[in-house]
Amino acid sequence: MFAPSFMTVLFVIFVVVYFLSSAIKILKEYERGVVFRLGRIIDLKGPGLVIIWPVIDKLVKVSLRTVTMDVPPQDIITRDNITVKVNAVIYFRPMEPIKAITEVEDFYYATSQIAQTTLRSILGQSQLDDLLAKREELNADLQKVIDVQTEPWGVKVSAVEVKNVDLPPEMLRAIAKQAEAERERRAKIIHAEGEFQAAQKLADAAKIIASEPATLQLRYLQTLTEIATEKNSTIVFPLPIEIIKPFLDKMGKQP
Repeated sequence: MFAPSFMTVLFVIFVVVYFLSSAIKILKEYERGVVFRLGRIIDLKGPGLVIIWPVIDKLVKVSLRTVTMDVPPQDIITRDNITVKVNAVIYFRPMEPIKAITEVEDFYYATSQIAQTTLRSILGQSQLDDLLAKREELNADLQKVIDVQTEPWGVKVSAVEVKNVDLPPEMLRAIAKQAEAERERRAKIIHAEGEFQAAQKLADAAKIIASEPATLQLRYLQTLTEIATEKNSTIVFPLPIEIIKPFLDKMGKQP
């Protein structure tokens, strides 16, 4: 009998191990595998154990988890001709693995490029005040536009968030001056409202005193009491004519 040599056995073991490692694939719960047989798509596999034919089959893995991708800072000229640098973050996930593999060469890179161009396009149509104050509305517009463009690739864009808006130094100084002027305006308005309310209260008090002359005398006596508590050697205090008027009228009636 012919006894196989050691090299022959080693070669057979190598072929069997290679065949098993190439034929058996394990896909995680969040992964799917697009199987190509002789260049044609035959099925979508996973998750779990997947067996393919080596050499004639090729399996391409696609992760179904949400991808968080930073959009590089973009130089944008706003509608009111102000140059700003804006960066953002985009959240997306492939919903249809077959389209994500066959419709575009690299859906990660393609989604990033679409996000950059859309960021410049949408934000370039906005004014600086809207870019700073209406962030949620702009995020929603960006998400809708990018999602429409990535839909043919089977990619769903769930959210787009503008992270930072870097302004030029001269614009920062102008905004600081505007904020300071706004604070001064509010302070003056509050002060004027306080003066107006105080004037109203004084006018109401004057009407009450005019209708009841005795209240003036009570107020005069109260003021004397407050002054008497202080350590003053000499007090000069005007005497209202209303207090001594009854005595003057009485003396004028005497013959």
